[in-house]
Amino acid sequence: MAEERPPHERPPTEEELREALAKVDVVHVLAETCAAVVSLGFQRLQSETRDLRQARVAIEALRALEPVLREGEVDAGLLRDLEQARANLQLAYASAVAETPRADAS
Repeated sequence: MAEERPPHERPPTEEELREALAKVDVVHVLAETCAAVVSLGFQRLQSETRDLRQARVAIEALRALEPVLREGEVDAGLLRDLEQARANLQLAYASAVAETPRADAS
């Protein structure tokens, strides 16, 4: 006979997963996603992992989600922090573009 494990030692059941998902706030997930996108955007601006196209995608994604977060009634402080992070990412992007040699420059 199999020994039954306590809930914290076994994988969640399908029903437990459904209950957990029912409690998830989409706006909260979007805010967390934005924080991750900010981190990825800055990572793509580091000299050893520079990818300006990916950094630009991060900036545009953040711009697109800001109005959604505003309508979703995200905490004003969190929204302000995300907007500031996006602005800082844009400034870092501009600096990275300025220091990147152009392919057509001789």
